[in-house]
Amino acid sequence: MTPLVMVHGFMGGSRQWAEQTKALAACLDVVTVDLPGYGDNADLRAPDTITAFATWVLDHLRAQGVDRFHLLGHSMGGMIAQEMVALAPDRVDRLVLYGTGATGVLPGRFEPIHISKTRAQTDGPRRTARRIAATWFLDREAAAGFEACAAIAERSSLQSIEAGLNAMEGWNGEPHLAAITHPTLVIWGDHDRTYPWHQTEQLWTAIDNTSLAVIPNCAHAAHLEKPGIFNRILQDFFEETCAATTRTAALEGSAPVT
Repeated sequence: MTPLVMVHGFMGGSRQWAEQTKALAACLDVVTVDLPGYGDNADLRAPDTITAFATWVLDHLRAQGVDRFHLLGHSMGGMIAQEMVALAPDRVDRLVLYGTGATGVLPGRFEPIHISKTRAQTDGPRRTARRIAATWFLDREAAAGFEACAAIAERSSLQSIEAGLNAMEGWNGEPHLAAITHPTLVIWGDHDRTYPWHQTEQLWTAIDNTSLAVIPNCAHAAHLEKPGIFNRILQDFFEETCAATTRTAALEGSAPVT
């Protein structure tokens, strides 16, 4: 079975995918990673380029024996996913780009990246983590999933915050879009404060063989705000894989005992 690798975004972590791991467990092996400097790898030094993050993930997966996989990237993780496809296209089967774009400077973001860098220096990592995490939810701090998400973000150091912002600001994936030939799904929350519509539209129109799913009444963390809808969209995209798994399980269950 081809596993689904899920790459979190800026100040994220593998624990944020708990609902997706549970929902997809019946038909997909889900592999979640913690990028260096974030989540359960917060003790590692974060690189400051998207290419370095992508190389790290590819090497990490190879070391775990994961050579070919489906790939989902969220936010900065979506940039990393695009770079992974550019570096190792033959290792990726199907691609999901969620709440992300191909322009690293993030035009239309809730605030320019250079402002985030300045405020991180002034406010410190914990206040920065909570302030930025709030923008990921339509209801900000009042959202049901905010505290759990903020707790993951708070593990980020000032070094990893600055490195992630520098990595995004210095990256441009536009030249690689036309080369992506994998079946691709683009997912976007219609009130995303980080990646406005024109970023999503560019992915949808520039990549061949692409489907688009817009989730209403949520922001940048649609997988936490509307997990039921989000998970059903993923199940639909991986329907062929899930159906094959179900058929195999049925055949194995009906095999005579000898």
